[in-house]
Amino acid sequence: MENENTKEKGRVSRYDKRFILKIVQEIEDGLPRKEAIHMYDLNSSTLDGWMRDYGSVHYQDSIKRKSYPTSLKRTIVAAIEQGHMTIAQAQIAYKIRSQKSIRNWLVLEKSDLCIPTQPAMAKNSKSSKSTATSEVEQLRKALQEAELRIKALNTLIDVAEEQLKTDIRKKPGARQSGK
Repeated sequence: MENENTKEKGRVSRYDKRFILKIVQEIEDGLPRKEAIHMYDLNSSTLDGWMRDYGSVHYQDSIKRKSYPTSLKRTIVAAIEQGHMTIAQAQIAYKIRSQKSIRNWLVLEKSDLCIPTQPAMAKNSKSSKSTATSEVEQLRKALQEAELRIKALNTLIDVAEEQLKTDIRKKPGARQSGK
């Protein structure tokens, strides 16, 4: 009987499993969820549970929201801003689902992704030391940090090139297409 109660994953369902699988398949084939909810008089949480429990692996992977570490976001933003890769290349190289995510990181780069540091010049402005000496020392530290960041990014690019077996860096003197 179609509406006979069935036991599934520790709970009682008033729907037949064939009916559930039919709806899951229709949604995977493109039927909008809202339309299925209205057409079959379902609760959205019921449908969500069915999709979670009976949806295909491909469907499950397509709906999962992926979280990326801040360090990866910083690396991608730096590589794009330095001209080492385009947004499309970064999306492929780092397996990012959407170019829109990368564009958002570029916009947020100044506020959210940057390492919060106090401006180098403001740290010792009221100290009794000579301001010229402290400024030079702070500039040296900033230069060392920048050199370390560049070295880290170059290492990351080398690893990515090795793993992806592709050249990420632009070659100097490479011919421009269309000329």
